[in-house]
Amino acid sequence: MHTKIYLASASPRRSELLTQIQVGHIQLIVPPAAGEDEPRQSDESPLSYVQRTASDKADRCIEWMHTAHGPQTDAVPLDRSLYILTADTTVALGDLILGKPADQQDAKKILSLLSNRTHLVHTAVVLAKGQERLTTLSTTKVSFAELSPQDIDQYIASQEPFGKAGAYGIQGMAAKFIYQIEGSYSGVMGLPLFETAQLLKKAGILLR
Repeated sequence: MHTKIYLASASPRRSELLTQIQVGHIQLIVPPAAGEDEPRQSDESPLSYVQRTASDKADRCIEWMHTAHGPQTDAVPLDRSLYILTADTTVALGDLILGKPADQQDAKKILSLLSNRTHLVHTAVVLAKGQERLTTLSTTKVSFAELSPQDIDQYIASQEPFGKAGAYGIQGMAAKFIYQIEGSYSGVMGLPLFETAQLLKKAGILLR
């Protein structure tokens, strides 16, 4: 596969998903904004938050590419004629955004909240080049079975919850807790493939 886009994400899962649909890409590791997650603005819904943060990532990447700090990646000169793809995923329980757990206690709290309930996973995707922005959004309902304290402790001991929004990975051990999803499985992983493919077709990167 020849390079078609830049993926402005360090996520191996997003890279694997693009490869799955045969989209050649180079990952750009752009310095993140200060802090682990961007702060949520007052009165901002989870849906608005995820769309804004994905757009902010695109703006930050474009700016980085045009400064002296971003002349190349992996010794390959940057091609500014290529589109940049950014994405952000938010796990929401009502108006509450469940981010990446800070520690074991935080992971236990998050998983206890998800137990025996249905939550939403929003993933916003942006395809950017210069001033051009193409955007899409995927929302998936994920239903967890009731988790016993032992279920939670064993899952936390696996270390899988850490580094993941909502303290779980649907493609890993947490699959045994999930009895139903309505929407995009790949969107819960971090990149909704159908919606992303539609963006790439609109940009002329994928054939229709």
